[in-house]
Amino acid sequence: MRRLSREQAEGFYAIHRGKEFFPGLVEFITSGPLVAVRLEGENACRRVRVFVGVTDPAKAAPGTIRADFGASVRSNAVHASNPEEDVRRELEFFFPEPDITRR
Repeated sequence: MRRLSREQAEGFYAIHRGKEFFPGLVEFITSGPLVAVRLEGENACRRVRVFVGVTDPAKAAPGTIRADFGASVRSNAVHASNPEEDVRRELEFFFPEPDITRR
C-alpha cells in the first residue's frame, strides 16, 4: 500500500498526457492510498481484465470489481494494464526489483 505524489501519478499516466481526462486520472489516483499487485499465470492479462470488469462500472458484469466498487469511468476503483498499454513499464513502476519482468 502506498500513496503517489502528483509527479509520480503524472509519470505513471504519461501515456495519457494531453488527453482531456488526464487531470482527472492524476487527481483520482493521488486522492488516497492504493494497493499495487502483480499477478502472473496462464492468460493472466485476459483473466485479470475479466475479473476487474470493463472500464465503465455501469456496463461491467455483476461481481466484477468495477461493477461492485466503481463510481464512474474516471473513478472506477481499479486500474488494470491491458495489452495496448505498456504493461512492462507499469510493472517496473511499482515493482522496480531487478529482473521482475524478465521471466
